[in-house]
Amino acid sequence: MSFQNPVFIPGPTNMPEEIRLATYMPTIDHRSPVFGGILHPCLDGVRRVLKSETAHIFIFPSTGTGGWETTLTNTLSAGDKVLVARNGMFSHRWIDMCERHGLDVQVVDVAWGEGLPVAEYAAILKADKDHTIKAVLATHNETATGVKSDIAGVRGALDAANHPALFFVDGVSSIGSMDFRMDEWGVDVAVTGSQKGFMLPAGLAIVGFSEKARTAVESATLPRTFFDIRDMEKGYAANAFPYTPPVGLMNGLKCAIEMIEAEGLENVFARHTRIATGVRHAVEAWGLELCANAPELYSDSVSAIRTPEGFNATDIVTRADEQYGMAFGVGLGDVAGKVFRIGHLGMLTDAMMLSGLGVAEMVMKDLGLDIKLGSGVGAAQEFYRYGS
Repeated sequence: MSFQNPVFIPGPTNMPEEIRLATYMPTIDHRSPVFGGILHPCLDGVRRVLKSETAHIFIFPSTGTGGWETTLTNTLSAGDKVLVARNGMFSHRWIDMCERHGLDVQVVDVAWGEGLPVAEYAAILKADKDHTIKAVLATHNETATGVKSDIAGVRGALDAANHPALFFVDGVSSIGSMDFRMDEWGVDVAVTGSQKGFMLPAGLAIVGFSEKARTAVESATLPRTFFDIRDMEKGYAANAFPYTPPVGLMNGLKCAIEMIEAEGLENVFARHTRIATGVRHAVEAWGLELCANAPELYSDSVSAIRTPEGFNATDIVTRADEQYGMAFGVGLGDVAGKVFRIGHLGMLTDAMMLSGLGVAEMVMKDLGLDIKLGSGVGAAQEFYRYGS
């Protein structure tokens, strides 16, 4: 790929120069008040992005996967039962982690392209009279399929059943790009990373714990050392981590939050919706379909685009890289070779997106698909110009 082109993978995302420079800083004493001036604005800022008044925020040197492990090991014990749907690669990987930690995993398998099965969750929770289910896991935005799920609906299912289970949400590819309401939706642990909506390199696992989840930490017995939030709390009180922190990434996160809030959180969400809608107009003009099966499921951060039966969608990604120096995302898991993905999150504008759509058109034409050059770009242009 060419470093002069933007990337259209669903993370890591394009990095603003201001953030890149913020990560490139001289060494400081990470156990001094100087680091506290970076740390605490990050914790407070993440809380605001999550739309929470009371969440306990923890930031670890890791990725979203480390955020998952932080969630499980701090709140659950071996043999605890969890309810989770498998509707994409990342929910599948979370299930795998649960099983490796010795949890009793009740899996609801859903077709890739569908959202969380809220009605089935509701029935299962209502039938669980003894409250054997200790946690419900939900992926807000399934990055492999471009599917956004109804998190408020899952909370409604828990409340309707008067069920006390903890509610964990993977928001890795939604938080910072799409509306996320931790308090309103009754989320007990929200998980994200630095490399998507926060526009940083990978390297930070970012989690928010409700008071209920924080209380569960005291009785949970799964082994944890590196990801023990109690050690983090002690460190934060002294303007430090319990080990050496990634100071540059933390300074970059502070800068990212400042940029998001300068644009305005709701404006950030509106920009993502607008850019994503332009992509969807392009897909329609190409005569193709999204992997997401209904408009209410469409993600505003990534679109997984189905190609015709018998065509290897991975060839689009390969040729875009080799011929035009541009990066798109391959299909994963059950949709590998059946879809290619366009990431449209983080630092992105209408004009940047049009460049990606133009290259996608050229590649598909090169590979023999029945695509008219300019069709998708034109459809997106009309939307970006007029909003319809």
